[in-house]
Amino acid sequence: MLSKTKRSMTRRHLMLGATPLIALPLVGCESGHSTRTGFGDLFSNPVPNAPALPTTTPTANADTIGIGTVKVALILPKSAGGQSGAIADQLRNAATLALKNYTGANLQILVKDDAGTTEGGAKAAAEAIADGVQLIIGPLLAVSARGVAGPARQAGIPVVTFTTDTSVGTRGVYLISFLPANDVERIVSFAASQNRRSVAALIPQDAFGAIAEAALRTSAANHGIRVLSLEHYTDQTSMLASAQTIGKLSNQIDTVFVPDMASNAAQAVDAMVAAGLDTKRVKVLGTGRWNDPSAFSLASLNGAWFPAVDPDLSAAFRTEYRTAYGTDPGPLAVLGYEAAYLAAGLENKVGKDPFREEVMLLRKGFIGRTGVFRFNPDGTSERGLAVLEINTGTARVVSRAPTGFET
Repeated sequence: MLSKTKRSMTRRHLMLGATPLIALPLVGCESGHSTRTGFGDLFSNPVPNAPALPTTTPTANADTIGIGTVKVALILPKSAGGQSGAIADQLRNAATLALKNYTGANLQILVKDDAGTTEGGAKAAAEAIADGVQLIIGPLLAVSARGVAGPARQAGIPVVTFTTDTSVGTRGVYLISFLPANDVERIVSFAASQNRRSVAALIPQDAFGAIAEAALRTSAANHGIRVLSLEHYTDQTSMLASAQTIGKLSNQIDTVFVPDMASNAAQAVDAMVAAGLDTKRVKVLGTGRWNDPSAFSLASLNGAWFPAVDPDLSAAFRTEYRTAYGTDPGPLAVLGYEAAYLAAGLENKVGKDPFREEVMLLRKGFIGRTGVFRFNPDGTSERGLAVLEINTGTARVVSRAPTGFET
């Protein structure tokens, strides 16, 4: 469970024996955004005025980042093409930026191509293990991650992957990605803190919807919110019909949860209102899928709440990436930075065998470019997220992201 913001820390948090929240400082941020180092400067290597980086780091080997003695693999769908290939490039760029920002990083990151396939993942992992890596970062896709997991497990090499498919996660295979269940837990817990006690949900019948529904059931039970109705849909026609069913419950609920894209959610809310829903009394909840400026202008979602990375942190990373590469990063690029910076920090501060299980599973967690996060024994992860409210073309923070975990 996440704790309230802690503003004063003591020297005892710097001791590994006290299971610290290991801080990955937010370096290279623009003026006006303070660097956060959590429980002391355990990983402190700020580079506030780092010069821009070229897209490809000039090294002796084009597939290598850094010249340190500790080898780490970065496995990506470099040759997959399309969106996966573009994201792979951004993840590599972000990892390069992270290593540059960590002064004295003793890492050599070997970039491997998994081609977006299970076989490619297994081949890339085998090559990386033969090269002597101590940690594997990636892959991006679940299908490749399944190929990586087997060889890595046999060799005792931990994996920090970008996939959101929790079926891939297990001991030693950690998901650093933005998981839907974290979104649901954050928004439901915040709703409960605002005395919301009864919810109806409109759920798409797809993989994301199934995850969101399971998380809603769990989080609602944990926070004393009654799930009065769960309506499902497969297309626009069934969505609007189900939305009207929920709209007729206006006097029995105080919250509606719609874990779909903002454009679909707006249409659903319009149908609910037409059927009698009073959005002045009933609060609409969404997920991180709504964290897009195009969603903020949807009048139907005015006043709605959704979880997201603290916008100050998001803006800081976008500015730094844009300065380095001349283009804006996609929403997943920051994970490449966090994973590489985490590896550099652990190698620098932990000592022998820095990626061993007891370190990766520190319950106080780590602070990265997106805020606080930690890994669970089943391979899933938890993140500290903010809650934003949509307000006529903008989204304002109504609940700041927590800066620590209760252990």
